[in-house]
Amino acid sequence: MPAFEIVRTSPAQPEAAALIARHVALMASQSPEESCHVLDGGGLDAPDVAFFLLRQGGAAIGMGALRTLPDGSMELKSMHTVTEARGTGAGRAMLEFLLDHARAEGARGVYLETGSTEDFLPARRLYERHGFVECGPFDSYAEDPWSIFMHLDLRSAA
Repeated sequence: MPAFEIVRTSPAQPEAAALIARHVALMASQSPEESCHVLDGGGLDAPDVAFFLLRQGGAAIGMGALRTLPDGSMELKSMHTVTEARGTGAGRAMLEFLLDHARAEGARGVYLETGSTEDFLPARRLYERHGFVECGPFDSYAEDPWSIFMHLDLRSAA
């Protein structure tokens, strides 16, 4: 199996845009509109967001982004692996890459919002295995029964 390659790119790049559209459609199918916090390509193409594609054998099979928050921490955004590549370690590779990137950028911690339903259980387990713990809403988020908020303190995480 070919190794993963992760590169920073523009969300407007055609492969990225197609993957983002797929992710947005999936998130919209799993959460009510008012509880769907997914960013589209325009939201990911912002000065405070670093967007990355994960490729295997030349094909884009995953993506992830980090948004810089005002307090010096970062928010994990748009982690997505195509269904056909789930279980290959692609999600883990992207998460570890993003955490290394956050450390290199000097972030004190990484926050994320994910779904509270069964659909999101594999993602929550991945985050927990990497040291994320549940926390309250952060930045501009509010309490929402469809959301779980998590945080990883990079100052104490290995």
